[in-house]
Amino acid sequence: MTAPVFVVDHLSPDGDRYVLEGPEGRHAVSVKRLQPGEEVVLTDGAGRYAVCEVTGTEGKDRLIVHMSSVSEEPEPAPRITVVQALPKGDRGEVAVETMTEVGVDAIVPWQAARCITQWKGDRGLKALGKWRATAREAGKQSRRVRFPEVADAATTKQVAALLAKADFAAVLHSDFEHGSTPLATAELPAEGEIVLVVGPEGGVSRDELALFEEAGARAYVLGPTVLRTSTAGTAAAALLLGRTGRWS
Repeated sequence: MTAPVFVVDHLSPDGDRYVLEGPEGRHAVSVKRLQPGEEVVLTDGAGRYAVCEVTGTEGKDRLIVHMSSVSEEPEPAPRITVVQALPKGDRGEVAVETMTEVGVDAIVPWQAARCITQWKGDRGLKALGKWRATAREAGKQSRRVRFPEVADAATTKQVAALLAKADFAAVLHSDFEHGSTPLATAELPAEGEIVLVVGPEGGVSRDELALFEEAGARAYVLGPTVLRTSTAGTAAAALLLGRTGRWS
């Protein structure tokens, strides 16, 4: 099993003694009960990390480690962004958690026309905070050192602008009469940015799909069945990660 991951604000290469404290230190000392000689990974969540050896503890919330050097994980290619329509209840956090675990690089919440859930005012800020916290915790659990960025909620026009800049733009569409192409047969770029749109439970509206296709996106299906919005992004991302060689 790989070493547990803990998040820090800054990684300093100066010196070889580092003190992990605060909530992360408390989790390492009081929950994980790490002992001298065990390995941990400290990361800023943006690609910088250090593999460290535990040398001791102080109290219940300070882990002392030996840090020999700081490394940087290169940015993955192609980069995969999933535009996720807002699901009901806690399904949004489920989608963020599983997409983080498989390796998605960025997640954009989307207020689609057929979304029942509405992110407005303080409620919207609270929901966005939950998505970001979920991405952070899932990043740690899956031993990532580069966590996915969770953007502010986007409008349909903002999603269209994102699709227009992509090297490959796809909209998962469950209307099998539309003439959608299987995502498994799409020609994918080796570099650049892939943007994948996952619609709400009610599907992407005709107006939205027309706007996205005008921006350069194409409609795709995963297979003969219809997935829920909270699982479609994870399934599609796994397919893309395998086909682009990022899982090889």
